[in-house]
Amino acid sequence: MWEYSDKVKDHFFNPRNVGEVEDPDGIGEVGSLACGDALKLTFKVDDNGVIADARFKTFGCGSAIASASALTEIIKGMRIEEADKITNQDIVDYLGGLPEEKMHCSVMGREALEAAIANYRGEKPPVEEGTMICRCFGVTDKTIERTIKENGLTTVEEVTHYTKAGGGCGGCVEEIQSIIDRILKSTAGGIKRIKPKKKLTNIQKIKLIEETIDSEIAPMLQSDGGDIELVDVVGERVIVALRGSCAECAASNITIKEFVEAKLREFVAPEIEVEEEKL
Repeated sequence: MWEYSDKVKDHFFNPRNVGEVEDPDGIGEVGSLACGDALKLTFKVDDNGVIADARFKTFGCGSAIASASALTEIIKGMRIEEADKITNQDIVDYLGGLPEEKMHCSVMGREALEAAIANYRGEKPPVEEGTMICRCFGVTDKTIERTIKENGLTTVEEVTHYTKAGGGCGGCVEEIQSIIDRILKSTAGGIKRIKPKKKLTNIQKIKLIEETIDSEIAPMLQSDGGDIELVDVVGERVIVALRGSCAECAASNITIKEFVEAKLREFVAPEIEVEEEKL
């Protein structure tokens, strides 16, 4: 049985940004209902080139819904140039991981984003380039090659998990293996699976801090008549203000260090240092 992180389950049961942006600047559509997965991503860009709104519609499993929901949260507030660098592993990291068999959902999210950005720029979507390898799921050699290189894949089974290619009739398995062999041969010493924990951008960090405060910290404080407010984020320093009964509590420093800081280190980054606003 597949194990899903709490964040995946949260974004599945409570998906963010469902729907379509009115009069969108970018539209990306990937997959198809016939293949079992389809995703439409739309976004709106403000005058400064920042993604002001992003929404999605998807047909697929819980991981597909969670991946699309996470993607919209990640890119909102980003400049187009920043969003263009998002990888499928960024989506996976944001969700706290995905089962290996569901990695194709994160790849579909990345492809939808690239298609939407290409549409915004008046270009041809990268997903349409290349020679069709898997006709069952509409996967090209370019998609397979890129996914292998970005995720360090070395077997046909892994390629299927990440792209669905080879998961239908199986007629393309030999071609997939040939692509793997060619990439392995051209890479000195072979390719290795590398899944680094990418450093969060400041925007991503702030969003994750806000989300953790809203879902993991504030409810506990509010249950005792208190509350918390995020004041500022400076590097790894998170400055907060305690409200209500917490503001008057003699043990506020314990609350800050042993509860608030501990939670942010667990859900955001182990380097986080929390300080209380000094009046």
